[in-house]
Amino acid sequence: MIRVLGLDPGLRRTGWGIVEADGNSLRYRACGTVEVAAEGDLALRLQRLYDALAATIREFRPREAAVEETVVNRNAGSSLKLGHARGVVLLAAAHGGLAVHEYGAKTVKRAVTGTGGADKRQVASMVRMLLPGCGNPGTDAADALAVAICHLHHRAGRALLAAVPP
Repeated sequence: MIRVLGLDPGLRRTGWGIVEADGNSLRYRACGTVEVAAEGDLALRLQRLYDALAATIREFRPREAAVEETVVNRNAGSSLKLGHARGVVLLAAAHGGLAVHEYGAKTVKRAVTGTGGADKRQVASMVRMLLPGCGNPGTDAADALAVAICHLHHRAGRALLAAVPP
């Protein structure tokens, strides 16, 4: 069995989700959103994000983390702030001793819905179907669960390829 922490980075809201895989079976464990104030000292806001993620890692003890790659915005300032949050997410996972894997948004959508052009509503709907018991997670938490599912699918595919004799 492997436990994975999926992360959807954001400065104001970072989604997280814990998914376990035992063979081909996926199981929902937990999810949530770290919300950080929109105003105030950037360093303190990033510290709040780090502390919350570190506590989540300590509580659920995942073995690996999957992080959605950042989409570059037209607004350079927004992209830079998102980059800060993403750096904190990667740091928290690394400090927690997790192997970190990154996936683009289209790869995540394709793994969960079958198409890279799915919208957030379609992703959330498929997450609910693939992970009974997750209820109705918010958008950020559903995206994080989707990232974890994507990683587990890719991980299983790599394991199958490794098992094929040369």
